[in-house]
Amino acid sequence: MVIVDVQDLRKSYMMGDTLVRALDGVSLAFDEGDYVAIMGPSGSGKSTLLNLLGCIDRPTTGRYLLGGQDVSTLSDNELSDIRSRRLGFIFQSYNLIPQLTVLENIEVPLYYQGLPEHESRERAAALAELVGLSARLKHRPNELSGGQQQRAAIARALANHPLVLLADEPTGNLDSATGREILAMLDNLNQQGRTIIMVTHDPDVAQRTSRVVRMADGRVQSEER
Repeated sequence: MVIVDVQDLRKSYMMGDTLVRALDGVSLAFDEGDYVAIMGPSGSGKSTLLNLLGCIDRPTTGRYLLGGQDVSTLSDNELSDIRSRRLGFIFQSYNLIPQLTVLENIEVPLYYQGLPEHESRERAAALAELVGLSARLKHRPNELSGGQQQRAAIARALANHPLVLLADEPTGNLDSATGREILAMLDNLNQQGRTIIMVTHDPDVAQRTSRVVRMADGRVQSEER
């Protein structure tokens, strides 16, 4: 079942007097359960594509169907609602809220779901256990290692039962051993049926996925399965 379908996606903006085509006619479809790496040099368009897939930005032209819904022309408020309900994000820099505990950080996406407090607390605690952080529920991000912070970020990304997990260089700030632990966790989530689309520059990371999309100059250059 196709859950992400982008058709002739283009994103342009002006840089001074120069028109920059960050995306120049990208068409891709991802099925439920796909495990995809997006690769390419700096300026290739991979981060722009991830931002569009994550409804952080909207295309200049083209269509983006997420779970069958055309989200390419939605308002800012509607895009925000899509982000909170249908997408999960894992960032290189974790993006945890420093003032909140691990449990509270995992709960953040649930604040927008209107769940009773006890239910959101129970779900967050279960997700913390899933990623091995049950003993760190009351710790704040500055009391955690990088790997523990990324585990918390993964738990937070799963809180809203997302259609798609979007990961931007998820091991970029981690040492190699900790990075392998995080990748093993993502591998396991995919084996459980999670759809994961990941931007990476690391061929070893991409090798773990089932599909590699290579980009250059705002276009898809090749796909490997």
